[in-house]
Amino acid sequence: MRKGCIHIVCLLLAVLCTRCGIYSFSGASIPAEAKTVSVQYFPNQAQLINPLLSENFTTALRDAIMNQTSLDMVDSGGDLSFEGEIVDYRTTPVAITAGQTAALNRLTITVNVRFVNNFDESKNFETKFSNYVEYPSDQELNSVQESLTATIVEALVEDVFNKALVNW
Repeated sequence: MRKGCIHIVCLLLAVLCTRCGIYSFSGASIPAEAKTVSVQYFPNQAQLINPLLSENFTTALRDAIMNQTSLDMVDSGGDLSFEGEIVDYRTTPVAITAGQTAALNRLTITVNVRFVNNFDESKNFETKFSNYVEYPSDQELNSVQESLTATIVEALVEDVFNKALVNW
């Protein structure tokens, strides 16, 4: 009986802490007074355009915030807000063989993010986040682009989320 009471108290404390915005199970540290978040569309301003990248990145960032916090998503003017643009999308050779041919190519995506925390200006930032994935040079970018981009977007979203809401 006593062991069951301890479990119930621990569960209640965990629920109370996550509901008041102090802490979430994702590790997010959000001001208790913050109730809303806005994520503006991230336009693609890179020289090489992937037509789905802006939508994919914006949606992935919104989904991560909605799934890992108790904040309500609003169109603009959130207590916490994200905006920015995709500034680089490129593929480059990285592993040159003796015959001067590339054994691997690297797909790199860079996104510039502006984050505003209306309750703590010291948490505001504007930062470029970059991530990449390497793929064999015998594969056409068009044939692997979707899966590579998804992997990079996931890593970028995690980096943005962590810097803004986990304070690493």
